[in-house]
Amino acid sequence: MAPYASDDSTSTRRKAVRYVVPVTVVGVAAATIGLVPALADSGDPDLPEITAQQLVEKIAASDVERFSGTVKITADLGLPDFGGLADGFLSATGERGDGSSADPSARLTELVTGTHTLRVAADGPDRQRLSLLEKGAEYSLIHNGKDVWGYDSASNEVHHSTAEESGAAGGDREHSAPVTPKELADQALKAVDDTTSVTVDGTLHVAGRDAYKLVIRPKDDASTVGAVTVAVDAGTGTPLKFTLTPASGGAAVVDAGFTQVSFDKPDASAFDFTPPKGAKVTEADDAESEAGAKGPEGFGQEFPGLGETDDAKVLGEGWGAIATFDSGAEGLAGLPSGAAAGGGDMGGFGDFLGSFGDKVTGKFGSGTVYSTRLVNALVTDDGKVYVGAVTKDALVKAADGQK
Repeated sequence: MAPYASDDSTSTRRKAVRYVVPVTVVGVAAATIGLVPALADSGDPDLPEITAQQLVEKIAASDVERFSGTVKITADLGLPDFGGLADGFLSATGERGDGSSADPSARLTELVTGTHTLRVAADGPDRQRLSLLEKGAEYSLIHNGKDVWGYDSASNEVHHSTAEESGAAGGDREHSAPVTPKELADQALKAVDDTTSVTVDGTLHVAGRDAYKLVIRPKDDASTVGAVTVAVDAGTGTPLKFTLTPASGGAAVVDAGFTQVSFDKPDASAFDFTPPKGAKVTEADDAESEAGAKGPEGFGQEFPGLGETDDAKVLGEGWGAIATFDSGAEGLAGLPSGAAAGGGDMGGFGDFLGSFGDKVTGKFGSGTVYSTRLVNALVTDDGKVYVGAVTKDALVKAADGQK
């Protein structure tokens, strides 16, 4: 089927994408997520033909706000194995939440690597629940009205905040990290422009439902994204499965898919929560007051510029977009050497990180490129940072262009 039209239909497509309403699951801090292979059932359903434009508009018109089900997720970014060192570093700098094991800002970062099973449910914009199933334990995040509860059964700890405080499903959905296929598809569709090929590539079964397969491919050679595939429910228009493969090939980097789903209204009790007897309850307001300068502002003051990105800007657009900012500290942002980082333990950590990067030079000077299977970051020796889902050469070219 031909690529998605890019002439008079462009404004229509962008309008349609703008009206895609993400199915929000509260306060999840994962950056990227992936899918366990073989979620699709055998045999392709026989469905009426549909164009790419019609399928995108079907997603945009989907008004599903009530559902429940199980999502399998896997992340394979190709990050180096730091062992416990990175966790210790983040903990020491106050970047792992307020210290409560139930704090979602720290706990759900687990989703950025490995394979996980989630139970999810939603009943409109004010009630959602996400449960991360673990061996012999469960972590749950519940949004019910103004209250947002995080509960870790292993430690019997509770974290409580309001929707406004959490910046989650309440008034700040755009800043909640995506977890469901719907949310991930919405983010991908925002990148659709004239530099993108959008096609329909057949049909499939996902979680027992008939679906169309929408394929989004960047035309920009600088992009590290190979393709985004979205399985769209034929009946409701809801994305059931999301797969992002890198331009370099191999296994999916970012995917998420339902293994079981129902669009019936969940039972109201699914969103009820009362702290168990004996549980340690941390209130978000109290935790922020106690944290004081240990939070991001304090970190930024100790290491100038690290927590301040007011000068951040985006170079380019679409799939080739690159975010850049000045860390404000020479050599700090990538910690390429012990001397640049100020010596001591931090310098040793910088040497360790530097061993995973590639030294590069250009008109901008010199720096280090840190790579994953999807996102690359160039940190110059004078503290400038360039990051995006683009190639190493694209980052160097962008840095040269700023000189």
